[in-house]
Amino acid sequence: METARKITVEVPLDLLEKAQRASGTGITQTVRTGLQLVAASRTYAGLRHLRGKVRFTRPLAVLKADR
Repeated sequence: METARKITVEVPLDLLEKAQRASGTGITQTVRTGLQLVAASRTYAGLRHLRGKVRFTRPLAVLKADR
């Protein structure tokens, strides 16, 4: 079972409203999604760093067709 921690956070109302409109969800899910994006940002940066440096053995057309 997943453990959770209840927290109290003060955020600007306009920022929260913007985030909720963008996510289309309630406060809890909006905050969870934001935290997941922050946690993943290092991985995204690492992937961007590899752009153009990885050689594939299969042609691009084959990779696209294999979706």
